[in-house]
Amino acid sequence: MTLTDADDTFAERLAGAMPDGLMRRAEPRYLEEPRGRWKGASRWVALPRSVDEVAALVRSCGAQGVGIVPYGGGTGLVGGQVAPEGGPVPLVVSFERMAAIRSVHPEENVLVAESGAILAQVHEAAGAVARLFPLSLASEGTARIGGLLSTNAGGVNVLRYGNTRDQVLGIEAVLPDGTIFHGLKRLRKDNTGYDLRNLLIGAEGTLGLITAASLKLAARPAASGTALMTVAGPEAALDLLAMARDHLGEAVSAFELMSRTGFDFLAETIPELRQPWSEPPDWCVLIDLGLPRGLDPQEALERLFVEAMEAGLVSDGLVAQSDAQRESFWALREHIPEANKRVGAVASHDISLPLGTIADFVREAPGRLARLGAFRINCFGHLGDGNLHYNVFPQPGHTRSEHDDVRAEVSRAVHDLVAEHDGSFSAEHGVGRLKVGDLERYGDAGKLSAMRAIKAALDPRGIMNPGVMLRPAP
Repeated sequence: MTLTDADDTFAERLAGAMPDGLMRRAEPRYLEEPRGRWKGASRWVALPRSVDEVAALVRSCGAQGVGIVPYGGGTGLVGGQVAPEGGPVPLVVSFERMAAIRSVHPEENVLVAESGAILAQVHEAAGAVARLFPLSLASEGTARIGGLLSTNAGGVNVLRYGNTRDQVLGIEAVLPDGTIFHGLKRLRKDNTGYDLRNLLIGAEGTLGLITAASLKLAARPAASGTALMTVAGPEAALDLLAMARDHLGEAVSAFELMSRTGFDFLAETIPELRQPWSEPPDWCVLIDLGLPRGLDPQEALERLFVEAMEAGLVSDGLVAQSDAQRESFWALREHIPEANKRVGAVASHDISLPLGTIADFVREAPGRLARLGAFRINCFGHLGDGNLHYNVFPQPGHTRSEHDDVRAEVSRAVHDLVAEHDGSFSAEHGVGRLKVGDLERYGDAGKLSAMRAIKAALDPRGIMNPGVMLRPAP
């Protein structure tokens, strides 16, 4: 079915059939994405207040062949929240008015939140009943639950708690024909057919609109500790990770790799952020622990440091002695993306590798890129789960625009090497519009065939976030 524009006539007809105030002219904030790669072409945005209103919107769009672009917090980095010019103009559906915490069940370790709830609000609601919702990422003050589920977001605690899909028991969603999927259960066991929950989580709005979710909560660690430890490189860091998990098991909540380039960028662009050394190390790891009552995380980290030093895995280290110092250590890691943005990357890569191949990848990649020019590389990320952010920058005195002609080749070189190591070109940011070609190039043929069949079966009109993940059918 050929899609049609969400023009003024369509919007006025829809507004007349829906509650007052549901339709609004699309402001610039609905048409932007953080990296500035695309500007959205939508003219109208709908702001539903209930799942029934979402269902009515979807049915109306389906009847008229109007595409729908779901909008959460707008923090996605692969363009899934904007539809660029050049095709039929879609309707943006924003979930900001569906932001309620519907219920909290501390005895079950469950919280039910609507799609528009901001992650920080979910954290606050969980904390109010002495529980933890462990999904943690830099955009938690603006990212919304629906978008996080739709992209199966990762973050710093995946090592211990898993990706977003691992923290969800059930969802409520509107399917492409306007049917409401009432899957908002709080069950940990439910073997009653196909798992539509996990099909819709990570589908980036291409198979339906998630409107609410039952989220798993966890016990709050009684004590937390953080350390920075200097290592010779990724191989030593991985050996340190293995040692830490042997000693501390699931108490290791996060294990982040950082490089000298990142610290240099912080000094260059955010000089007010204090760094705890006079000369930054070439490589270091940030280790975060969460321990039960009766155990001392500082002592545990100090013992780990001593043993790692004796094994030749670390050469220096700092164990946080207060909450303030712990926060200052995390501030280094959390501000690296902002520093990267201020420097201006030629190309950024969200990749995942088997742990055993990471050191080889990091060793081989600079040589591949040197064939295309002179670059600086900021390699950092969630080493514990194999997710690296491998970002390529111009040399000092140059700008990323000078490398526009090789940007695609840079990404191709990185992703080709990732594929050679049996990794993934998208670890936690999704496919969106940015990586449709990558999915076609690197995706398994059987998987792609199944994805297209599922899309055609559930969304035969092609109205759900058209152009995301899969190219629209001709």
